[in-house]
Amino acid sequence: MYQLGGYNGIGVGAGTPLLVMAGLNVLEDEGLALEVAAELKQICRELSLPYVFKASFDKANRSSITSYRGPGQADGLAMLAAVKAAHGLPVVTDIHAPEQADAVADIAEIVQLPAFLIRQTDLVVAAARAVARTGGWLHAKKAQFLAPWDCANIISKAREAAPDVPVVLCERGSSFGYNNLMVDMLAIPEMHKLGVPVTIDATHAVQLPGADPRTGGASTGGRRDGVSVLAKAAVAAGADGVFLEFHPHPDEALCDAPSCLPLDAARPLLTTLKVLHETVN
Repeated sequence: MYQLGGYNGIGVGAGTPLLVMAGLNVLEDEGLALEVAAELKQICRELSLPYVFKASFDKANRSSITSYRGPGQADGLAMLAAVKAAHGLPVVTDIHAPEQADAVADIAEIVQLPAFLIRQTDLVVAAARAVARTGGWLHAKKAQFLAPWDCANIISKAREAAPDVPVVLCERGSSFGYNNLMVDMLAIPEMHKLGVPVTIDATHAVQLPGADPRTGGASTGGRRDGVSVLAKAAVAAGADGVFLEFHPHPDEALCDAPSCLPLDAARPLLTTLKVLHETVN
């Protein structure tokens, strides 16, 4: 179990409430980020759930060079800082290169390692050292090609670089044939055996990589109606936290729209997830 320094009541793991990491897939503009953060903060406050705002500043892993990537590091970190200042929230965002680690950790309490890059030693080492310096956490997504027990290598790399750094593993699905992902719920207790908390990225787990019919495969498709199914199943299987993406108008989201939930779906879903988590813990 970890507690996030500087934020009373925000923890993850055994004996803590369900952690909610939720927000936008990618930053579009500051006003939208503030709007979504305010709504989700209010919902989580009413439900007594710890809340961390999430959004990417750069979606480097895109199907097409013309796909929207985000505002970039400088402007994106400024937007995340504005969310923190306005709402008093911790934030989580991802990095794609070792040289981003220190600047991002200075703003984001939780630094995330993308699934596709989780075996990149220099990236893991840089992120681990950066969050150890600032007192944050490392949120490491299990790659689509890794077995859950292979995540032991991620933890050992991080802790060889920064002993005792808090590592949280994230299940986000495994490749299943072409253009498809599946989620093995047994992976959650398997990753727990490694001695760290585990979250579920239910949004990216419903992706259909390179299979968006709207663009003829130039972008990723998704199954929006499966997000709540996977989130509920994972919490019932013992997940310590959920990673979810919302948008007031999901079909207009600039990135991964087919997997994004409408913002007004947050309250009923999180209410159900809270009950499930309390039931199995």
